[in-house]
Amino acid sequence: MRTVGQLSENFIIKPEDYEGFIDFSGDVFASSGPLHIEIGSGKGTFLVHQASAEPEVNFIGIEWARKYYRYAADRMRRWGLTNVRMLRTDAAVFIRGHIADQSVDCYHIYFPDPWPKAKHNKRRFISEKNLPELIRTLKPGGIINAATDHDDYYEQICRVLFESGKDDFEEIEFIKPAGAEEGEKTGTNFERKYIPEGRITKTAAVRKKG
Repeated sequence: MRTVGQLSENFIIKPEDYEGFIDFSGDVFASSGPLHIEIGSGKGTFLVHQASAEPEVNFIGIEWARKYYRYAADRMRRWGLTNVRMLRTDAAVFIRGHIADQSVDCYHIYFPDPWPKAKHNKRRFISEKNLPELIRTLKPGGIINAATDHDDYYEQICRVLFESGKDDFEEIEFIKPAGAEEGEKTGTNFERKYIPEGRITKTAAVRKKG
């Protein structure tokens, strides 16, 4: 496995290199296309397929697990996906400190860590705590596309997006990613692992009003 230092710098960004909100179209990407952010990219399966299908869109992949971050970043390099950048950071902290108001076209959140123990629920990304930042950073018409196999987290996702966020969001149909095959909803590694186990993927999606 290559280390991050050996990966092409063209495919990673480091939050510590930036102060304040990042101008992605000017400082990160060569084009000023729509900005999509995937939270919890894993091995980068979604990004590989979606970025290939939508070369006009700029994608940011956020992954905390070091081994997956390294793998995904190298995968983007091998595929030559110049419209993707990977970073390893806490997504909530990064969004709060580096994502400008009304700058994101879509958040992709597939199989986020469910933090199933009650005392850890506060660590879940889709939460009342993080909702204001999602609302702030999404453009009018911007989308949150989410999926999970965890029943309790799904109930929380629906409560946060459809109830707490009802003044800012309208519910829409989940948008099936480009890499999802027949019988799949997201086409991610997690879903492909869970299907044989009989675990059901539940989806939710909203569009920001305005």
